[in-house]
Amino acid sequence: MAGDAAGGRHAAPLVKPVCGLLYPKGEPEWRDLAREGLVRIFGAVERESGSFAFCYTDYYSDISPELSRCFFSFAGLFRPRLVRWKRAAIALESGSGEGRPGGTRRINVDPGYLDGARLVLASTKDNAQRIYLACGIFAEVTLCRRKSGWEGFPHTFPDFASGIYDAFLETARQDWRRDIRAAKCI
Repeated sequence: MAGDAAGGRHAAPLVKPVCGLLYPKGEPEWRDLAREGLVRIFGAVERESGSFAFCYTDYYSDISPELSRCFFSFAGLFRPRLVRWKRAAIALESGSGEGRPGGTRRINVDPGYLDGARLVLASTKDNAQRIYLACGIFAEVTLCRRKSGWEGFPHTFPDFASGIYDAFLETARQDWRRDIRAAKCI
Protein backbone atom coordinates (compact mmCIF):
# COMPACT_ATOMS: atom_id res chain seq x y z
CA MET A 1 0.00 0.00 0.00
CA ALA A 2 1.35 3.43 -0.90
CA GLY A 3 2.48 5.35 2.12
CA ASP A 4 2.96 2.37 4.44
CA ALA A 5 6.26 1.74 6.23
CA ALA A 6 7.28 -1.16 3.99
CA GLY A 7 6.50 0.41 0.63
CA GLY A 8 6.09 4.10 1.32
CA ARG A 9 6.51 6.80 -1.27
CA HIS A 10 9.93 8.29 -1.69
CA ALA A 11 11.19 11.24 -3.67
CA ALA A 12 12.96 10.42 -6.91
CA PRO A 13 16.72 10.12 -6.36
CA LEU A 14 19.13 12.91 -7.19
CA VAL A 15 21.20 12.12 -10.25
CA LYS A 16 23.87 13.64 -12.50
CA PRO A 17 22.65 14.21 -16.09
CA VAL A 18 24.98 12.86 -18.76
CA CYS A 19 24.59 13.13 -22.54
CA GLY A 20 26.40 11.19 -25.22
CA LEU A 21 26.70 12.90 -28.58
CA LEU A 22 27.46 11.48 -32.02
CA TYR A 23 28.49 13.98 -34.71
CA PRO A 24 30.36 13.94 -38.03
CA LYS A 25 34.08 13.31 -37.59
CA GLY A 26 36.10 16.42 -38.37
CA GLU A 27 33.10 18.74 -37.96
CA PRO A 28 33.34 20.00 -34.35
CA GLU A 29 30.90 22.81 -35.10
CA TRP A 30 28.11 20.20 -34.70
CA ARG A 31 29.47 19.28 -31.25
CA ASP A 32 29.54 22.97 -30.33
CA LEU A 33 26.01 23.54 -31.60
CA ALA A 34 24.73 20.54 -29.64
CA ARG A 35 26.56 21.75 -26.54
CA GLU A 36 24.72 25.08 -26.75
CA GLY A 37 21.39 23.27 -27.04
CA LEU A 38 22.20 21.00 -24.11
CA VAL A 39 23.08 24.00 -21.94
CA ARG A 40 19.58 25.35 -22.63
CA ILE A 41 18.15 22.02 -21.40
CA PHE A 42 20.42 21.23 -18.42
CA GLY A 43 22.33 24.38 -17.55
CA ALA A 44 26.09 24.63 -17.20
CA VAL A 45 28.32 21.87 -18.55
CA GLU A 46 30.42 20.52 -15.71
CA ARG A 47 32.54 18.07 -17.71
CA GLU A 48 33.16 17.48 -21.40
CA SER A 49 35.03 14.43 -22.63
CA GLY A 50 37.45 14.39 -25.47
CA SER A 51 36.31 12.97 -28.81
CA PHE A 52 36.25 9.23 -29.41
CA ALA A 53 36.18 7.60 -32.82
CA PHE A 54 32.84 5.82 -33.20
CA CYS A 55 33.03 2.76 -35.45
CA TYR A 56 30.84 0.21 -33.68
CA THR A 57 27.84 0.23 -36.02
CA ASP A 58 26.69 1.79 -39.27
CA TYR A 59 23.24 2.48 -37.77
CA TYR A 60 24.00 6.21 -37.69
CA SER A 61 25.43 6.45 -41.22
CA ASP A 62 22.60 8.87 -42.09
CA ILE A 63 24.52 11.41 -39.96
CA SER A 64 27.92 10.76 -41.56
CA PRO A 65 30.00 7.78 -42.71
CA GLU A 66 32.59 8.66 -40.04
CA LEU A 67 31.50 9.69 -36.57
CA SER A 68 32.94 11.01 -33.35
CA ARG A 69 31.42 10.61 -29.91
CA CYS A 70 31.79 12.83 -26.88
CA PHE A 71 30.06 13.19 -23.53
CA PHE A 72 28.85 16.03 -21.37
CA SER A 73 27.86 16.04 -17.73
CA PHE A 74 26.08 18.95 -16.10
CA ALA A 75 26.57 20.94 -12.92
CA GLY A 76 24.35 20.09 -9.99
CA LEU A 77 21.94 17.31 -9.17
CA PHE A 78 18.58 16.71 -10.80
CA ARG A 79 15.53 14.51 -10.31
CA PRO A 80 15.47 12.06 -13.25
CA ARG A 81 13.32 13.38 -16.10
CA LEU A 82 14.25 10.99 -18.89
CA VAL A 83 11.09 11.51 -20.94
CA ARG A 84 11.47 15.30 -20.90
CA TRP A 85 15.22 15.05 -21.59
CA LYS A 86 14.85 12.63 -24.51
CA ARG A 87 12.08 14.67 -26.11
CA ALA A 88 14.26 17.79 -25.87
CA ALA A 89 17.17 15.80 -27.38
CA ILE A 90 14.95 14.69 -30.29
CA ALA A 91 14.04 18.32 -30.95
CA LEU A 92 17.72 19.25 -30.89
CA GLU A 93 18.54 16.44 -33.34
CA SER A 94 15.70 17.48 -35.65
CA GLY A 95 16.96 21.05 -35.72
CA SER A 96 20.35 19.80 -36.90
CA GLY A 97 18.76 18.56 -40.12
CA GLU A 98 17.15 21.83 -41.17
CA GLY A 99 18.18 22.84 -44.66
CA ARG A 100 19.66 19.44 -45.52
CA PRO A 101 18.20 17.23 -48.26
CA GLY A 102 15.48 15.17 -46.64
CA GLY A 103 16.09 16.96 -43.34
CA THR A 104 18.71 14.39 -42.33
CA ARG A 105 20.03 15.07 -38.85
CA ARG A 106 23.70 15.77 -38.21
CA ILE A 107 23.81 14.75 -34.55
CA ASN A 108 22.51 12.03 -32.27
CA VAL A 109 21.96 12.95 -28.62
CA ASP A 110 21.63 10.25 -25.96
CA PRO A 111 20.55 11.77 -22.65
CA GLY A 112 20.70 9.85 -19.44
CA TYR A 113 21.99 10.03 -15.93
CA LEU A 114 24.33 8.38 -13.53
CA ASP A 115 24.49 7.97 -9.81
CA GLY A 116 26.66 5.87 -7.56
CA ALA A 117 25.44 2.58 -8.99
CA ARG A 118 24.40 2.92 -12.63
CA LEU A 119 24.37 4.71 -15.96
CA VAL A 120 20.83 4.96 -17.34
CA LEU A 121 20.16 6.03 -20.93
CA ALA A 122 16.91 7.04 -22.61
CA SER A 123 15.85 5.56 -25.94
CA THR A 124 12.98 5.67 -28.40
CA LYS A 125 13.59 2.03 -29.33
CA ASP A 126 11.96 -0.81 -27.41
CA ASN A 127 13.91 -3.93 -26.52
CA ALA A 128 13.66 -6.69 -23.92
CA GLN A 129 15.94 -4.89 -21.44
CA ARG A 130 14.20 -1.52 -21.72
CA ILE A 131 11.40 -0.24 -19.53
CA TYR A 132 8.66 1.92 -21.06
CA LEU A 133 8.32 5.28 -19.32
CA ALA A 134 5.87 7.42 -21.36
CA CYS A 135 5.43 9.18 -24.71
CA GLY A 136 7.40 6.52 -26.62
CA ILE A 137 10.47 6.82 -24.36
CA PHE A 138 12.22 3.87 -22.72
CA ALA A 139 14.91 3.65 -20.04
CA GLU A 140 17.84 1.24 -19.98
CA VAL A 141 20.47 0.58 -17.33
CA THR A 142 23.45 0.51 -19.70
CA LEU A 143 26.27 0.08 -17.17
CA CYS A 144 26.47 -0.64 -13.47
CA ARG A 145 29.18 0.42 -11.07
CA ARG A 146 30.78 -2.33 -9.03
CA LYS A 147 33.87 -2.35 -6.82
CA SER A 148 36.03 -3.20 -9.82
CA GLY A 149 34.63 -0.36 -11.95
CA TRP A 150 31.97 0.05 -14.63
CA GLU A 151 30.48 -3.20 -15.90
CA GLY A 152 28.18 -3.92 -18.81
CA PHE A 153 25.42 -6.42 -19.39
CA PRO A 154 24.78 -8.75 -22.33
CA HIS A 155 22.70 -5.95 -23.92
CA THR A 156 25.24 -3.15 -23.35
CA PHE A 157 26.28 -1.33 -26.51
CA PRO A 158 29.77 -2.49 -27.60
CA ASP A 159 31.32 0.97 -27.27
CA PHE A 160 30.10 1.31 -23.67
CA ALA A 161 31.11 -2.28 -22.88
CA SER A 162 34.63 -1.65 -24.23
CA GLY A 163 35.51 0.58 -21.29
CA ILE A 164 36.73 3.52 -23.40
CA TYR A 165 34.27 5.88 -21.69
CA ASP A 166 34.91 4.63 -18.15
CA ALA A 167 37.34 7.40 -17.14
CA PHE A 168 34.85 10.12 -18.07
CA LEU A 169 31.97 8.28 -16.38
CA GLU A 170 34.03 7.74 -13.24
CA THR A 171 34.89 11.45 -13.03
CA ALA A 172 31.21 12.35 -13.46
CA ARG A 173 30.37 9.77 -10.76
CA GLN A 174 32.84 11.43 -8.41
CA ASP A 175 31.12 14.76 -9.12
CA TRP A 176 27.80 13.11 -8.25
CA ARG A 177 29.28 11.78 -4.98
CA ARG A 178 30.62 15.24 -4.06
CA ASP A 179 27.26 16.86 -4.83
CA ILE A 180 25.31 14.22 -2.89
CA ARG A 181 27.49 14.73 0.18
CA ALA A 182 26.95 18.50 -0.08
CA ALA A 183 23.16 18.04 -0.51
CA LYS A 184 22.98 15.91 2.64
CA CYS A 185 24.60 18.73 4.62
CA ILE A 186 21.90 21.22 3.69
